[in-house]
Amino acid sequence: MNTHKIIAPDVEWPRLLEQASALVPEAFDGPGHPLNLIAGEWGHAGHPKPFLSPVDGTTLGSFPMIDLETARRAVAAAAAEFGAWSTTDITERQRRVDACVRLLRQHRDLIGRLLMWEIGKPHAQAMTDVDRCISGVEWYVEQIPAMMEGRRPLGLISNIASWNYPLSVLVHAMLVQTLAGNPVIAKTPSDGGLFALTVSLALARRCGLPVSLVSGSGGKLSEALVRGPEVACLAFVGGKTNGRDIAASLYDREKRYMLEMEGVNAYGIWQFTRWDVLAKQLRRGFDYGKQRCTAYVRFVVQRQLFPQFLDMYLPVLKSLRIGNPVLVDGPDAPLPALDFGPLINSRKVDELQVMISEAAGGGAISLYAGTLSEHDFLPDQDISAYMAPVSLLNVPRSARLHHNEPFGPVDTIVVVDSVEELISEMNISNGCLVSSVACDNERLAQQIATEVRAFKVGINAIRSRGDRDEVFGGFGQSWKGCFVGGKYLVEAVTVGAPGERLYGNFPDYTLLPDKR
Repeated sequence: MNTHKIIAPDVEWPRLLEQASALVPEAFDGPGHPLNLIAGEWGHAGHPKPFLSPVDGTTLGSFPMIDLETARRAVAAAAAEFGAWSTTDITERQRRVDACVRLLRQHRDLIGRLLMWEIGKPHAQAMTDVDRCISGVEWYVEQIPAMMEGRRPLGLISNIASWNYPLSVLVHAMLVQTLAGNPVIAKTPSDGGLFALTVSLALARRCGLPVSLVSGSGGKLSEALVRGPEVACLAFVGGKTNGRDIAASLYDREKRYMLEMEGVNAYGIWQFTRWDVLAKQLRRGFDYGKQRCTAYVRFVVQRQLFPQFLDMYLPVLKSLRIGNPVLVDGPDAPLPALDFGPLINSRKVDELQVMISEAAGGGAISLYAGTLSEHDFLPDQDISAYMAPVSLLNVPRSARLHHNEPFGPVDTIVVVDSVEELISEMNISNGCLVSSVACDNERLAQQIATEVRAFKVGINAIRSRGDRDEVFGGFGQSWKGCFVGGKYLVEAVTVGAPGERLYGNFPDYTLLPDKR
């Protein structure tokens, strides 16, 4: 491995931890471990659980894991803030949220660099996570008076989110929920985001916002954070297994919920020639190692186009650069422009390798199996959380990769002979968040799109979660409950006219007219 690489001085973990502790000392104990934010105060160190960085396996600190009884007290204390905050004038709520956003912008570099170590994002992607949070909340601060006309706050909002977008998904949602007049509580994701969230919510609390943050086992704390009687609404982002269990526990309760879960997002390719355009999209799709709910992981290709597809696709895979995101060539050198760094942990790599072996054992054909370059790592560093891209053709239906989202840099490809087969193979998970169709005939592409069970369908373009007033939701098992985005995020956490029907994906609910 390259002996000339060093950790960039500006992103050395001890330096970042010192900066975070100095910025919000109330949120850390003496050794620099984050605390829980309960009833407006930082404390409750709980039972420490080591937090290892996916970047190189080093220990960053400890999760302050609490038990169920402490979580119940945290939920009750958070709910008790509803009365005062819900009656706070909207202009005052705007002022406080705006003050928080200004502090986030002031300290964006620190928060983004914390994310690099915590969840392994390359520098540009980490900063994008912070910036999208800031710009998104700024938009809501301007729009909230009109969105709240004829509406009132709902109550305590509980947030359980995955680790991949702590700022642009979790903090963003929490700040909008408070802007709408609700107190909020969140559980720190079990695999990352602890320090960035601690700093961000400490700044929010300083601005007088009713936010709470706790760490603990999801299974142990769910009785309080999901089913607690004080919780008026649950916002969940995570896997299908946990989401199904949560959905089942909420169906018979009068409680709002937004449950964003996984699905196999597919890109269908039929009668298509603009391969250079598609190549740029596919390379960009590997951001953060496809650890995104909107990543495209299944490609359904017309048989006669398969040779041209491979000519475009394989060079994209070979061009991807994977490595340690905090390494530079010298003290003054810029941080590397990586396509992605580590996956969230070595367990995820092991899980994917097992799934790949399972598919290969059932007859899948390996189209590509990348390798890591020694140049992008320190000598003898732990690289167990890193994984190069893999692509498999004709994964058998009995394999988990056929039906499940890998949430990592593993593509599956299937070749088809008819439009009907294309649509069927794109709908393999019976509902997903996004899909796309690559087709020179736009009319045919639109016809195909109407039969694809995805909430958003792109025509010769990839789709994303979106920002600001763009609606986001899912079909089938990929989403349960209220849709979000723009006014719908505010409507999901507020009360309108009697008998109001919220826009979403509910067990007994037919979607409103197509809004994709």
